[in-house]
Amino acid sequence: MTVSRPVRLTDGDDVVVLVDTADSVVGVAPKLDAHREGRLHRAVSVVLFDDRGRLLLQRRAFAKYHSGGLWSNTCCGHPRLGESVTDAARRRLGDELGIDADGLTRVSDFVYHAELDGGLVEHELDHVVIGDWNGAIKPDPSEVVDTRWIDWEALLGELTMSPATYTRWTWSVVRHAYRGRENRATAG
Repeated sequence: MTVSRPVRLTDGDDVVVLVDTADSVVGVAPKLDAHREGRLHRAVSVVLFDDRGRLLLQRRAFAKYHSGGLWSNTCCGHPRLGESVTDAARRRLGDELGIDADGLTRVSDFVYHAELDGGLVEHELDHVVIGDWNGAIKPDPSEVVDTRWIDWEALLGELTMSPATYTRWTWSVVRHAYRGRENRATAG
């Protein structure tokens, strides 16, 4: 299936790209339907690092349709049909945090499945994208209620001591991001 431009439903409901485990497109579905039915779909998770090696966390807005008020990686989203993973990452960084980051790098992907509150299911083939950022952050309050920079050791401690304050996917995403960052450093 080849599409040249991103697609949205005419009523404004976000559409997710349904995929198989090899990331081949098998269709599209409204975002909430896909999460209610637990259908595998393409996702992107972004982790930005500053020049001290800390990663940027966000606390999701309380009104989000799931995982509201929890801390998470820099940002997440769903690529639109015909949109690359890195373009989706850049779009979501702008939408959620007012960040216009260049030089984003896709470092990994993994399949994630978790049952969430409210009868929703996350079943995603999640592409992890990393980048560097030292500029201003201007969160959209409908998306993000707080941000902070944290180093790896402190994050590991918090994930161990207070896992319920983080989204279910945070550990997997940041583990893939740190591994990708280390590989990028040794390759460069």
